[in-house]
Amino acid sequence: MTTSIAWEYYRSLLAVLEHGSLSAAARALAITQPTVGRHIAALEQALGVTLFTRSQLGLLPTEVALALRPHAETMEHTAALMQRAASGQGQGVVGSVRIAASEAVGVEVLPPILAGLRERHPGLVIELVLSNKVQDLLRREADIAVRMLRPRQEQLVARKVGNIELGLHAHEDYLARHGMPQDWAALAQHAVIGYDEASPFVRNAGAAFQGLTREQFAWRCDSDVAHLALIRAGAGIGVCQAGLAARNPALRRVLPQAFSLPMETWVTMHEDLRGSLRCRATFDALVEGLQAYVATQPLI
Repeated sequence: MTTSIAWEYYRSLLAVLEHGSLSAAARALAITQPTVGRHIAALEQALGVTLFTRSQLGLLPTEVALALRPHAETMEHTAALMQRAASGQGQGVVGSVRIAASEAVGVEVLPPILAGLRERHPGLVIELVLSNKVQDLLRREADIAVRMLRPRQEQLVARKVGNIELGLHAHEDYLARHGMPQDWAALAQHAVIGYDEASPFVRNAGAAFQGLTREQFAWRCDSDVAHLALIRAGAGIGVCQAGLAARNPALRRVLPQAFSLPMETWVTMHEDLRGSLRCRATFDALVEGLQAYVATQPLI
């Protein structure tokens, strides 16, 4: 067995394991399919094993390939750390910063904060990853993340900016047509905007919904931006950030004493990026801007 195996062979192995075919792996890695095939063949020859068998369903990994996966993932993680450490040594607030945030925060809250940041530092390139899934900062799926939960990884630098409150809201036109519910039981008579699939957030916040289930929703969607749009359109009663609802004088708070869900909000980044001027400037701008946003939330 050779003692010197190129890292890109293991990277191709991971891509085929994840995507199930040479062609899909090639697209993910932005290289050609024959190149991926050569990497896999060279890795099999170097290790003296078979990594994949062909079937009608595509390439099926052998037990050896599955056993190698966690070790290859460790190599990928180490490569990302090396890239992060090197990129943090650049001079000045220039270059790209990848920011992960939820849809609602990314669409409704961050744009003016980041626009102001780029006015001060025009050499910055901002990459926004908008998803309600938690991005992995340790694997550099993002450089900085705005999270609605306390980070647990020790390798992260984290700053709590406050609590963003979620509440039930409806447009005044909807309430004029259907009336304001006076208690939680009365929600059953209304068009409630809710989730389609129970996310970890929904499961964690289950007690706050007081038994309100998917079957009772007139609108089902897993996008919080779509929820806000439906509320603004007068489609029904739904959950959104109190600070966002306050921007529209036509939106009314519904049952504020029965439903109030404060969400801890944190700005986080990997500790290896402390020395990166662009990441530090972006981190500080997000903390300052989000603290200001939290301070504008209306009192119940």
